[in-house]
Amino acid sequence: MSATERPAPEEIVLYDEDPETKIATITFNRPEYLNAPTSAARLRYADLLRGATVDDDVKVVVIRGVGDDLGSGADLPDFLTGTEEDRLAELRVDDPTVTYPPKESFRYGATMGQWYANVAAGNRALQELKKISIVEAKGYCYGWHFYQCADADLVISSEDALFGHPSFRYFGWGPRMWTWVLTMGLRPFQEMVFTGRPFTVEQMFHCQFVNKVVPREQLEAESRSMQRHARETGRLTACSSRRCSSRLSSSTRASTWAACCPRSSNRWVGRPGPMATTSCSATPSTPGSPTRSTTTTRSSRRNSG
Repeated sequence: MSATERPAPEEIVLYDEDPETKIATITFNRPEYLNAPTSAARLRYADLLRGATVDDDVKVVVIRGVGDDLGSGADLPDFLTGTEEDRLAELRVDDPTVTYPPKESFRYGATMGQWYANVAAGNRALQELKKISIVEAKGYCYGWHFYQCADADLVISSEDALFGHPSFRYFGWGPRMWTWVLTMGLRPFQEMVFTGRPFTVEQMFHCQFVNKVVPREQLEAESRSMQRHARETGRLTACSSRRCSSRLSSSTRASTWAACCPRSSNRWVGRPGPMATTSCSATPSTPGSPTRSTTTTRSSRRNSG
């Protein structure tokens, strides 16, 4: 697909804001490509989040996807065919005298690695949002979309969701991943990075990556309930909590969570009691819900990044 055939950024990333409820909604709208954003769409996403941070009519930002999936990662064909000017634009360098490092140099790889951490480039913009963010996870939550789940304040997931980052296999590390280690714990995170296999929602719930799991048909209703409660706290609480969380050590954060919200509490809606531990190769087996392969298939293999 050529650049002229790809949708405009405004078509891929939709934005809606309700001044009365002070809730803004960002929707990934490219279901035929598993909501893969182009480079331009990621820049729009970053701009929207930066604007929401300042906007006094926004207290909560909700992030969701059209179709069966949150998304399978970035549009890699679009990224790989980008020019040096495209890369500089993603780094927000608007100076024609700047020369991008050549591919055979170490500086090229170092610059590319830094791009993954660049808030303005739209990869980690959610990590810098100073409002409360809620992600509605469903289906594939891979690659770039996994970033959004990992960087959000709250994640509500459907029972058929799969989480992972296939580029761990072919690119390796990503900057600022220490925050994910604090979220899900060192051992589970190492397993995800070193094996490259996706995790089921059961596994992500057990390692406290997601807040609540509901049947697919209840996802939006549960999200609305959480939005309603979250907007009562607003900006000051969100800023203070983010600052506090970033300073907590792994052990302190784990012990604090254990004391405040023991695992015996039932946050898996519709399921009585604790869940059984599953292996990495397991798939959700909820009656009536679709079963998904845990291998990266079809468009997710092509798009994830």
